[in-house]
Amino acid sequence: MSRQPGAGEFVPETTDLAELAAAASGCRGCDLYRNAERTVFGAGPATARLVLVGEQPGDQEDRVGEPFVGPAGRLLDRALEEAGIDRGEVYVTNAVKHFKFERAAAGGRRIHKKPARGEVVACRPWLVAELQAVRPEVLVCLGATAAQSLLGPSFRVTAHRGEILHPDAEIPSDPAVVATIHPSAILRGPSEQREEALAGLVADLRVAAGAL
Repeated sequence: MSRQPGAGEFVPETTDLAELAAAASGCRGCDLYRNAERTVFGAGPATARLVLVGEQPGDQEDRVGEPFVGPAGRLLDRALEEAGIDRGEVYVTNAVKHFKFERAAAGGRRIHKKPARGEVVACRPWLVAELQAVRPEVLVCLGATAAQSLLGPSFRVTAHRGEILHPDAEIPSDPAVVATIHPSAILRGPSEQREEALAGLVADLRVAAGAL
């Protein structure tokens, strides 16, 4: 597998989120930009005390250019509301800024494909730049890809979900970290278990809110 060049050379020396987003639109740090419609940067206030990090944009996010606007985003909105968190006060982003997918058939539906470790590492400078700009008090990692992007490839969400962590990792502002499942995992799971799984996500988000 060819080595990913990485996004570092494309990240400007700034903590202005608008400038970072503009620069990210021209990133060629890995090959995912070739097939994606657009770069999907983070969204939310620069003063956010809470940052949520997911895996990567989905099909609808790639078309619209905003994070968490598809089915998983709508479920996240519901979970945040039930946890007493105002999404308007939260910064949301992804570990990887381009949609990785495969097609079901020629010209058919685009199906999410998990980003490779090299692609996650290549995109990490953008995530670090976002965290340097926002400097949150609490960081929520939604799913394994987000958690491993920041906490290393050996981190297991199942072993630490819902805990308040202060990891020995180079994360700007040294936030408290809470790892939990990604909303898409709930949607992929058995329908009869979704309410229980959602309740677990809400409980973890409440832990994060309590750490503010």
